[in-house]
Amino acid sequence: MFDCVESNEVLKFKFRELQEKVVSSVNPASVIDFLLEKDVISADSMAELLSIKDDPQQCSKLLALLHTSEHPEAFIHLYLAIKRETSLQWLVEDIYSLPNTRTGYFCFM
Repeated sequence: MFDCVESNEVLKFKFRELQEKVVSSVNPASVIDFLLEKDVISADSMAELLSIKDDPQQCSKLLALLHTSEHPEAFIHLYLAIKRETSLQWLVEDIYSLPNTRTGYFCFM
């Protein structure tokens, strides 16, 4: 069975549109390990992020890091990390409800 998500470019745009909601709602510690495991962020970046004790600041720094990242699937992996968090299903719905002004989907097994 395949699960399809929007392309990295589309998700990057949507995360930018939802920046304030993401920063105020996502516990960055819950996604940082996942992003390290998927090689989206480096161990050095992880250490730098974890040194920030304020969750909104940490999340804001994480998003800034991802927006400047050249990783071709950075926002796909961020989306997948958020999707794993049952308390953030409302955010997953918000991401899907934003109009898709760009095209492209990414499918995986």
